[in-house]
Amino acid sequence: MNENADTVSTARAALDELGKDQPEHQRTSVQCRHSHHVAAVYDTSAGLVYRSLTGPHAHGSRDFVDTAHHAAHRGHTYVDLLEPGPMAEDGLPGWCDCGSWTLSRRELLGQVQAGHRTVHLPEGQVPRGGGS
Repeated sequence: MNENADTVSTARAALDELGKDQPEHQRTSVQCRHSHHVAAVYDTSAGLVYRSLTGPHAHGSRDFVDTAHHAAHRGHTYVDLLEPGPMAEDGLPGWCDCGSWTLSRRELLGQVQAGHRTVHLPEGQVPRGGGS
């Protein structure tokens, strides 16, 4: 198993361990300039865990995925330790209704360590493939 697979596996297990208490362990929420949810960071037994739903997905129990009927591509959950080893890439995937984002692991870690509960992506930053 490579280092990235190890950190992803560890991060998933740590989030699963939180169970229904997961919202109580959220340290930071990441939002775009339109206040759409992009990602979140959780405090777990394994350390800080980054979690993002990438691609189109429902936004609540009464919402439906914004894709064509029987669409094959729906969002998936990306999870990783925010502080993995030295071989980890800095870019972390994120997604909101504006599009796909790439967040800096290093910058997000700094914001979390500074105690920021909500991180807003910079005004000039636009999602990959365009922006609104």
